[in-house]
Amino acid sequence: MSAVTVVETRKQRRKREKDTEVASQWKLMYWKFIKHKLAIIALPIVIILVIIAIFCEFLAPHTRDKRFTDYKDAPPSALHWIDTNGKFHILPFVYDKERTTDPRTFRRTFTEDKSTKYGLGFFVKGEPYELWGVFKGEVRLFGPKDKNAPYFIMGTDQLGRDLFTRSLYSTRVSLGFAGLGVFFTFIIGITLGGLSGYLGGIIDTIVQRIIDLLLCIPHIPLWMALAAALPRTWGPMQLYFGMLLVMSCISWTGLARVVRGKILSIREEDFTTAARLCGASNYRIISKHMLPSFASFMIVHITISIPATILGETALSFLGLGLQPPVVSWGVLLQDAQTIQALGLHPWLLLPCIFVVLTVLSFNFLGDGLRDAADPYTR
Repeated sequence: MSAVTVVETRKQRRKREKDTEVASQWKLMYWKFIKHKLAIIALPIVIILVIIAIFCEFLAPHTRDKRFTDYKDAPPSALHWIDTNGKFHILPFVYDKERTTDPRTFRRTFTEDKSTKYGLGFFVKGEPYELWGVFKGEVRLFGPKDKNAPYFIMGTDQLGRDLFTRSLYSTRVSLGFAGLGVFFTFIIGITLGGLSGYLGGIIDTIVQRIIDLLLCIPHIPLWMALAAALPRTWGPMQLYFGMLLVMSCISWTGLARVVRGKILSIREEDFTTAARLCGASNYRIISKHMLPSFASFMIVHITISIPATILGETALSFLGLGLQPPVVSWGVLLQDAQTIQALGLHPWLLLPCIFVVLTVLSFNFLGDGLRDAADPYTR
């Protein structure tokens, strides 16, 4: 290495160190975050999942409850670009499905009927839908030009409903459940943890003993017990918010412990004492001075809590104790894959697991990146 290169390298290092010294906390967090490769990969996946949750009616090829009675338990459709005549098509197409039934076992099997093909395209007209129950539309991003075409990316269930369409709708329900659950958990954890750490005394003792009691009970059995206690006569929305309440009343303990520890470490700092001497109320001191000082850690905790909430809801719905039809979530979809017979004959019923695994991994990787970025001075 030449002397000139060494000098340039030293100058670049000094410039980088100088920039680090004068950079803001958010700038340091950004620089540290973009170095986390898995988090950079997970971030666009999370954004795509959120977009799916918002616009699932527009993105789904069919409506949520549309039944194809002639294609019950049909396998995923194969995409083709070259037809039987050897002609190449820019956009893919699918062949019709011909159903046969075994006279001895009554098992239904499907084979491609290459005499009939259905073209696919972008911005095609399908069944009418209402986006968020407000905006009416018929145009879909991608799908068959014939709305009754047997186009099933992930196959169909025992009632002939498209699994891919229902998985997209389930994204809204499962992500919305996780978001609302973490929001309520955040409110409870911040409030009780803040009061416990700042006020101390009998309040601190009561809150910590409640946390100890909840932590000594395994979460899954506790979730199951509380979920089973919900009235079976409740409607879908009542059960939805009842499950939110169950998850939130159990999952706040970890955040409350973190908030309490942070407040105990900074409640005697100079800026806290100055605010108290100026006559600021306890609420203002906690909300305006203490909580913002470790906001990055709370953001990380929220990001990491979302996968746990999704897995909790999926597990309870899979066991029949969580959300119930006609609500569609990933756990509800996986109820059809509970038996060995169903998995042996129709293995595509497990494909909604792809959404669960992808979502959990993406949020975990994103949380890891944010956790590393929250302490930007570490190497």
